[in-house]
Amino acid sequence: MNRSARPGLVDPRTVDVEADGARLHAFARRIFPWHRAITGEGLRRTLDAVGEVVPLERVRVPTGDPILDWTVPREWVLREAWVRGPGGETIADAARSCLEVASYSRPFRGRLSREALDAHLYSDPEHPDWIPYRTLTWRDDWGFCLPHRVRAALPEGEYEVCVDTELVDGALEWGELVVPGREDREVLVSTHVCHPALANDNVSGIVVTTEIARRVAASAPLRYTYRFLFIPTIVGSLAWLHRHRDCAERVAHGFVIACVGDPGPFTLKHTRRGDADVDRAASLALRESGEDYREEAFVPYGYDERNWCSPGFDLPVIALSRTPNARYPQYHTSADDLDFITPAALAGSLRAHLAVMTILERNRRWCNTYPWGEPQLGRRGLYDAIGGLRDSRGAQMAMFWVLNQSDGRHDLVDIADRSGIRFDTVADVAARLHEAGLLEPAEDGTA
Repeated sequence: MNRSARPGLVDPRTVDVEADGARLHAFARRIFPWHRAITGEGLRRTLDAVGEVVPLERVRVPTGDPILDWTVPREWVLREAWVRGPGGETIADAARSCLEVASYSRPFRGRLSREALDAHLYSDPEHPDWIPYRTLTWRDDWGFCLPHRVRAALPEGEYEVCVDTELVDGALEWGELVVPGREDREVLVSTHVCHPALANDNVSGIVVTTEIARRVAASAPLRYTYRFLFIPTIVGSLAWLHRHRDCAERVAHGFVIACVGDPGPFTLKHTRRGDADVDRAASLALRESGEDYREEAFVPYGYDERNWCSPGFDLPVIALSRTPNARYPQYHTSADDLDFITPAALAGSLRAHLAVMTILERNRRWCNTYPWGEPQLGRRGLYDAIGGLRDSRGAQMAMFWVLNQSDGRHDLVDIADRSGIRFDTVADVAARLHEAGLLEPAEDGTA
């Protein structure tokens, strides 16, 4: 058996839903309350925590540097931010919840009427007990977020406001891990690390991506080179692309990981191309999982896939989430908390991504070296060989399918798709046929 074709620790079957789920949820609990923004100390602290699990290269791009059509913003420093009512009562306080101040609020100190204050307040009438998340990164303004029931009950009178913040020259930062493979072609995996106190929208992607990176690093060398990016959303991918304009030549497959901790079914958002190898591998992995899922065509909205898949780069990057962003009521509110994400959902998302990666690792296009009629399998010991596989009956049929379809045009995903036989059985059989001399790699050796 050609062991290089076998999955290593990246194998999704190694995921222990109970133990791994509990460990992922514990990591989520640790980093959940930190006050993250697209720049600043909370983001750096988060990268430090990821760096305790996997070795990260820290990249800094100074304030004011161009990043494609954008410019790196100034770094936001928050010291304190609060509102006190006419009787001295605390209405909002960033020390109580980092969601209570709008991210990137500009400095302000003064006393305002109820009417004047209301122009700087954000709430959600449809969910009056939840605190919304708002950001003012590109606006010269300040604001506070609070439950709508609190906002609606504010009495007339004078309110004292303190927004002790500062915009300083600093840097845009991200963490990067490259795990070299046997090939230079890369699998790009990105997750955003810039949202405060949002468990599904932000923290779930961080913890699942960190665990995938840990397993891939422990399995090295795999077939592909893996590049993991822990970035501030949108500006982070813009900055990386600005520095790697030639990336399309080496990125073979890609993933954006976010919203992977809620108990909803999986959602596969396809690449801009729609028929890339990662599209087909993800569809097959979800179908074989037996779980509920849905597939959607690419739209230029969401997280960093809209930059990875921009027409100038057109990278083959999917977004494999559970309930996508903006489609669950808790999205960008205080209800997206640690109770909303579950250990089982985190572990299941880990397993789903590893399943797609394992298919990509093992997928090949082969050529039948004896395509003129059926080769004699018995004298090559192939009937005996497949008897040791988990599904010997399916393996026998897979052998016929692989031999018939291995014409240099069809890969193993095609064969599994057309035959209805599980991919791992098809891949195992192909490896045995290769050992027996009945298959050779297609001319370019790629999937």
